[in-house]
Amino acid sequence: MKLTDLNRDGGIGANSLFIQLGDLNILVDCGLNPKKVGRLATPDLKPLRGVTLDLIIITHCHLDHIGSLPVVMREHPNTPVLMTTSSRMLIERMLHNSANVMVRQKEEENIPDYPLFTHDEIDRCAKRLNGLPFGHAKQFRGAKDGVEIILHPAGHVAGAAAVEIRHKHRHIFFTGDVLFESQRTLGGAKFPAGHFDTIVMETTRGTTERPLGKERVNEVARLVAAINDTIQRGGSVLIPVFALGRMQEIFAIMHDARKFGRLVECPIYSGGLGIDLSDYFDEIARKTKHVQFSRGILKDLKLKPVPRKLKAGEDPQQNGIYLVSSGMMVERTPSYTLASGLLGNARNLIAFVGYCDPDTPGGHLLAAKPGDDFVFEAAHVKQKVKAKVERFELSGHADREELLEFAVQTGARSIVLTHGDPAARAWFVEQLKTQAPKSKVLDPVPLQTYQV
Repeated sequence: MKLTDLNRDGGIGANSLFIQLGDLNILVDCGLNPKKVGRLATPDLKPLRGVTLDLIIITHCHLDHIGSLPVVMREHPNTPVLMTTSSRMLIERMLHNSANVMVRQKEEENIPDYPLFTHDEIDRCAKRLNGLPFGHAKQFRGAKDGVEIILHPAGHVAGAAAVEIRHKHRHIFFTGDVLFESQRTLGGAKFPAGHFDTIVMETTRGTTERPLGKERVNEVARLVAAINDTIQRGGSVLIPVFALGRMQEIFAIMHDARKFGRLVECPIYSGGLGIDLSDYFDEIARKTKHVQFSRGILKDLKLKPVPRKLKAGEDPQQNGIYLVSSGMMVERTPSYTLASGLLGNARNLIAFVGYCDPDTPGGHLLAAKPGDDFVFEAAHVKQKVKAKVERFELSGHADREELLEFAVQTGARSIVLTHGDPAARAWFVEQLKTQAPKSKVLDPVPLQTYQV
């Protein structure tokens, strides 16, 4: 197998892997880097020029995995796209939202490359998007070679899949983004046990050691207690979330807590794409049984819409909970604007409940100390860090020890590290040296082709 990482900067961003198996050319994911704009946010697709691309596989519907899909589909107009049945139900809505955001960014930030694709293009692509149930084998043939593909539940988010590929006598496994532990809305990953020749593995939490006592159930209880304490002190709570998956998970947590009298009565504000996606979660729950979520949760919580005109630097002083995107508090999003107003009041809490890239505003805020000056550059606001800023270990990604254990038990001849910052990958390299000494460990340099 030949493998090329098309993510220009490596790390986590425009995730996309080009795989060559015999005469078959396969692309796994085609994402968009949330920290960049324009063409620089896309994978570098030059290695695909002049290549007959036989198949595109999508592991799940977060934009760092699908945000450039219409671009590569435009350049390869006959290539089919495979994903899980649940992802097929979500993907068009996610792409249409991305097109809307790019149109707005073009106007507000004068980005000439945007939009990278249009709503019409998404609609034209739709007939090439194919859903496959978990556990069902699908055969694909090129001129000479064929592969068998099976998608396995990867936890993480609705529709997320690990990809098993069988090619001749080779057995290859891509973990995708994975969470082994069950969430309120979704069961944990269910991977096949036993040997693989090659595994391609995410490494997101390679630098994060989960301390004793920070188990998920304890972190949920700690989050609810922190919300109660903040509201009772007259403050407001901002929870920056990803619209797909994390928002619905926090809705379910708050619903359970309120049902059992553990969450104080206060208004809950939310809105945007995450509310729409809650309808899709409800549909997926009814049609596939792989998600546990009901639209009735939102009604029971008596959600209120986030005020349309949020003013940067102003505390709304609503004494409520704001559950809004983006999860990393990216510039010009509702969570960014709200944080610029809430941060300067000691009664408030900003609670991060998922992965936060260190180079995003959310990552910068988590690294700041109480009393520091914090600049919201895009909003032209400077605030003292007075509010509580806390991280709750509710990530959608597996703990590093769990991934390491999985990798070692496969006995893989080759282990390829992806989807992680350099330090995260370095941790896995060191651990695998001692725990899987017979495995060849590869941390691919972007745009270099490797024989694996």
